Amino acid sequence: MPTLSVFEQMNHQKLDQLIERGYDFDIREAFEHAWAMFRKYPAYCAGFSFFIISVQLLFVLYIPDYALLFGVFLAGPLTAGYFLAANKITQGHLLINSDFFKGFQYYVPLVLVNLVGQVLTALGFFALVVPGIYLLVAYMFSSLMVLFGGFEFWPALEYSRKLIQVQWFKFFLFGVVAVVVNIAGAMLFLVGLAITMPVTYFAIYYLFEQITRDVFVEDVEEVEAG
Repeated sequence: MPTLSVFEQMNHQKLDQLIERGYDFDIREAFEHAWAMFRKYPAYCAGFSFFIISVQLLFVLYIPDYALLFGVFLAGPLTAGYFLAANKITQGHLLINSDFFKGFQYYVPLVLVNLVGQVLTALGFFALVVPGIYLLVAYMFSSLMVLFGGFEFWPALEYSRKLIQVQWFKFFLFGVVAVVVNIAGAMLFLVGLAITMPVTYFAIYYLFEQITRDVFVEDVEEVEAG
């Protein structure tokens, strides 16, 4: 798999220590930074969002019998493009349109983490609803764990759950804000979604980066020193 400029490898011991000692974050700050990232490349971000929306509508309107295939085989790698783009933006690197499609370089683990996460969440909803809501929030970092932590699908799901559980109710509130923002975007003839979708994923990336940055920094220094 290709490596990224910052997150070369995640230190499991440091991640466990982070989960044990806890952390905090600011929801407003996350969206403010996400908006700032979007403003640096608005055309690329909006264009990629229109592409995702168009592909999804293509499945729903013209081949509805296969609409589920989008969610299983395409949604994970495509939405991962937002995270990879956010990483390049925060590193100050030039972002090009093809960067949004580099999630396909991690295709198998992203599809697996997305599929298994959705199945477990659906089972949770069918059971008592509350477990489904819990997992829906808890798996928010699962794709990021694959992309930047180097985890396979199951450890990615578990570490995402353990990390988010530390501040689960605050992440739930973050999710509510994100849903409201995207509903507002959808009401603007879907045009608003081209803005709210990347902003939402950028905000998730920002939280992940801020919360886990100490887990990665020393690893990168060790790699460079070696």
